[in-house]
Amino acid sequence: MTQLKIDIYNHVMPPAYLELVKKHSKSPGSVKRVSSLRMLWDMEARARMLDSWPEVRQIITLSVPSPEMIGDPGDSPAFARIANEGMAEICRKWPDKFPAFVASLPMNNPSAALVEMDYAIEKLGARGIQVLSSANGIPLDDPQVFPIFERIARGHRMPVWMHPTSSASTPDYPGEATSKYEIWQVLGYPVETSIAMARMVFSGLLERLPELRVITHHCGGMLPYFAGRAETLWAQLGSRSEDPKVADVLRTLSKPPMTYFKSFYGDTVLGGSSAALRCGLDFFGADHVVFASDCPFDPEGGPMFIREGIRSVEDLELDEADAGKLYFGNASRLLGMDFGCTCQKEQ
Repeated sequence: MTQLKIDIYNHVMPPAYLELVKKHSKSPGSVKRVSSLRMLWDMEARARMLDSWPEVRQIITLSVPSPEMIGDPGDSPAFARIANEGMAEICRKWPDKFPAFVASLPMNNPSAALVEMDYAIEKLGARGIQVLSSANGIPLDDPQVFPIFERIARGHRMPVWMHPTSSASTPDYPGEATSKYEIWQVLGYPVETSIAMARMVFSGLLERLPELRVITHHCGGMLPYFAGRAETLWAQLGSRSEDPKVADVLRTLSKPPMTYFKSFYGDTVLGGSSAALRCGLDFFGADHVVFASDCPFDPEGGPMFIREGIRSVEDLELDEADAGKLYFGNASRLLGMDFGCTCQKEQ
């Protein structure tokens, strides 16, 4: 029997939300990309594609741009509601393909974000929330973001999906106007993920909210591959800083920094590279890696990242127990959902 696979990080764009993006987005390149990806918004076609993998169930998340990227604080709450109701409808129509969705929030309106979180989870059945690595430039360790993390971690006891964000308008070098060769996305996304993780660790956010569970896209960005450098240089934190308070940061943490970094979850979205996945698995451990595809953002418009993602896991020749954790066990615990497997739920 083929092993069940919960694809915990992939993307959709409900048609009503796609129209909002076309109307309000300030990024023509982004509109071009999402408009051209049929499997992102044509869910009939997406469901048919998934017939090729009857063992795969997709937990759907909204594709970038998020509500705060296309609407001001007055408009973004309504935009988030349209996205969440659209994703809930997808799950109702194809429950065997898409058993759950992740709520998007109007992160430029924190009070409205709390309202939308409660509505999406309690009324629509969302199983967590998605945030970007910054909310229009506001870092995730900013005090105004804390109530959102506190509500999802302590109130709803559900996880956070963290997606990197950067744009072509951020140049590669100070003397230039824009990023070239799509470096902002290919290399910028892992950097942005790593920066957000570091800010959450060293600000003490994870110290204050040990219940917080964050799923990092692309298997933790740079951290698994630069772990030795990060550990040895951050052990000297403050030695290169003019601000004397920086040297006190390590004393405010009750655990070594790398312990916090390893408390994040990493997904298997690495373009099919089994070598990179091996590194991520060695860093996070089998209990903190989850299968994901990033569908449909691949050169084939949908199937390639599913196929190659599965191959990358199979290439590692994991034992049955660890393979089960990656494919469905860890997702079942994080989501608090029974997918027909005997997995313990997160407490």
